[in-house]
Amino acid sequence: MSKNHEKQAENKQAVKEDLEKDLQPKGESAVKDEQGAVCCCEASKENPQEEKAEQNASTGETCGKETENDEASELAKKLEELEAQCKDWQDQYLRKAADFENYRKRMIREKQEAIDYANSNLLLDLVQVLDDFDRAIDAGNNAGKNQGGEAANNAFVEGVVMIKNQMVSMLSSKYGLSYYPAKGEAFDPNLHEAVSMIQSPDVKEAVVGEELQKGYKLKERVIRHSKVMVLMPAQKQDEKKAEESESADKTNEK
Repeated sequence: MSKNHEKQAENKQAVKEDLEKDLQPKGESAVKDEQGAVCCCEASKENPQEEKAEQNASTGETCGKETENDEASELAKKLEELEAQCKDWQDQYLRKAADFENYRKRMIREKQEAIDYANSNLLLDLVQVLDDFDRAIDAGNNAGKNQGGEAANNAFVEGVVMIKNQMVSMLSSKYGLSYYPAKGEAFDPNLHEAVSMIQSPDVKEAVVGEELQKGYKLKERVIRHSKVMVLMPAQKQDEKKAEESESADKTNEK
């Protein structure tokens, strides 16, 4: 009995030792793991500012890039607006400059015209005096022919002609007044005033047949139109009959 008890006691002691051996390394590793976890937790608790700083840094970089992109876009947009505004101002300046140049030229031209044609009314009155000279010359020539006193009348006419020529020369050289002939010229309503019209087979277009009153220019401007009798081309018989027939038809329709 005593031997059995001793063996049982030995077995229990061996089992106990085995259990202690098995439990001892596991406990140390568990303790180490727990200590590592605690250290990690403590490290994480000890450095929250560093983590936050890192997060803020990454967030700041992202925000900084976005801000730079936004600023670049705004600057590009503003640059386009300024370029468009600059172009618009440049166009306005060029138009204003062109308008001013045209205005300046027009003012110079109008001023010169005002100087050149300031005496238009006076010269127009003097032209009528020239007409009187022409009438006096014609009357003297006709009187000499009718009465036979050619010598006296010739002297008178020559004197009047000389006075008239001196006056015409003075008006032409000093003021730019000039007479333009009309007889035989093509009819031009800008130069001629038609008093009467006569058909003629000798002309193919409207021609001045007779000058009834002289026309005058002051430099390049007509101050008095010449009064003329106009020769018109004669209508052909066929055209004349056609017009008469057409006129008769219209009368019958009425």
